[in-house]
Amino acid sequence: MTTKLTLSARTDVIKEAKKLAKRHRTSVSAMFERMVLAMADKEPGKRHIGPLTRKATGVIAIPKGKSERQLIEEALSEKYGADQ
Repeated sequence: MTTKLTLSARTDVIKEAKKLAKRHRTSVSAMFERMVLAMADKEPGKRHIGPLTRKATGVIAIPKGKSERQLIEEALSEKYGADQ
């Protein structure tokens, strides 16, 4: 559900927001929403998890005796070869 919100800003800021939105093929409203959620994520103890991440959660299990870091290192090593 969305709710309409009216904001006030300097004319030059509004023009810049519209340019950014057009360049990124989105709306000013969508940019504002993402910015607020990103800022909220930076607050201690508060994490917003997007729908794709939520859906993917629990897709794989980490093998016993291995850390997430070890799995990432192994995957990168397989993809790009041994340390150079």
